[in-house]
Amino acid sequence: MSKSLNTFYLIIGAGIVGLSVAHCLSKITEEKIIIIDKEKYLGAHASGRNSGVLHAGFYYTPGTLKAKLTKEGNQRLNEYCKEKGLKINECGKVLVCKNEKDLEVLKELENRAVINNVEVHIIDEKQLKEIEPYAKTYKKALYSPTTAVVDPKEILNSMAEDAKRSGVILMRGVKFVNLKNNIAFTSIGKINYKFLINCAGLYADHIAQKMGIGNNYKILPFKGIYFSIKDKKSQLVRSNIYPIPNLNLPFLGVHITKSINGKLYVGPTAIPALGRENYHLFKNINKEILEILRYNLWFFLKNEYNYRRFTFNEIKKYCKYILYKEVSNFVNGISYHDITNSLKVGIRAQLIDIKKKKLIMDFVVKRGENSVHILNAISPAFTCSIPFAKYVVKTFIMSNNNWRN
Repeated sequence: MSKSLNTFYLIIGAGIVGLSVAHCLSKITEEKIIIIDKEKYLGAHASGRNSGVLHAGFYYTPGTLKAKLTKEGNQRLNEYCKEKGLKINECGKVLVCKNEKDLEVLKELENRAVINNVEVHIIDEKQLKEIEPYAKTYKKALYSPTTAVVDPKEILNSMAEDAKRSGVILMRGVKFVNLKNNIAFTSIGKINYKFLINCAGLYADHIAQKMGIGNNYKILPFKGIYFSIKDKKSQLVRSNIYPIPNLNLPFLGVHITKSINGKLYVGPTAIPALGRENYHLFKNINKEILEILRYNLWFFLKNEYNYRRFTFNEIKKYCKYILYKEVSNFVNGISYHDITNSLKVGIRAQLIDIKKKKLIMDFVVKRGENSVHILNAISPAFTCSIPFAKYVVKTFIMSNNNWRN
């Protein structure tokens, strides 16, 4: 360690949330802001590895932060892409049913959409064919016209440039090591700060707990694997085709997404991962694996959320044939041989309450004496990033200051 830097605000993590908070904060303060990130390039983890879908906001339980912020987040990122000349495909999304039980969930999603003030339409099989000619459903489907697809890394790079133009100092390839008495120890030296903002994603709980915050929480990683569909079949899907989700779990199920470049992806899975960066089979596994296995065993034995069946079903999706059978439930024209392996994989930083042994479904933000910690920035955090950043800054950072829009 050689350097010693000083800043008022120190942000750890240059994902979509960290960059959005930095840019938002820079508009209302002249104090120095530094962001550090351990990776040398943006989008190495969750923010750059997601499907690029801007969610509409109908999934989420009314009253939650997700429900309050997603619609506005969708609109703001849509506007941002158009203002900056970034790629966006306003293609919409359909949710399709397999049986009567799915129809009941469809009705609940429609109710949530009404309460959350999100536009959706319940459509029949004939109307579905007009939107997605090869999609299959049982009696009814849900159409979301405001769902869109973007390039996550393009947005990250644009937001980083915005932040830097506003005077924010972005330091990549700088690893956080420890902290003590308002000093962050990093791979390049000490950074003295007045206020710390923890946007560290997969490692947010580690940093918070070094400051005595959120000791009843732990991040449990889940791996999302994607398969791709051969380009010759890309014309079969116009937008995004999703199954009806299990509303007791924070996962949306394996779906088909048309990326911004027109390529079709099937995924992601939600397989319990063996490490926080366990993107490939047995890579990036450390001693924390014992703790991860213990937490998974808790849920497995307790079987809340029907966790045993969920785990078995997700692990089976490593098998391409199993995934193909699932896809064939909601789209015609795609064969087993059309589905190919993909390098696209992500890790979901799912927060759990280790005292109550519960999966945390909503965003979680905790305030310390001179710090704020974003502990559960799971999907749809990318979609919500702009209003979520404003919420964090207004509520937890500048709560005693005059706020201006």
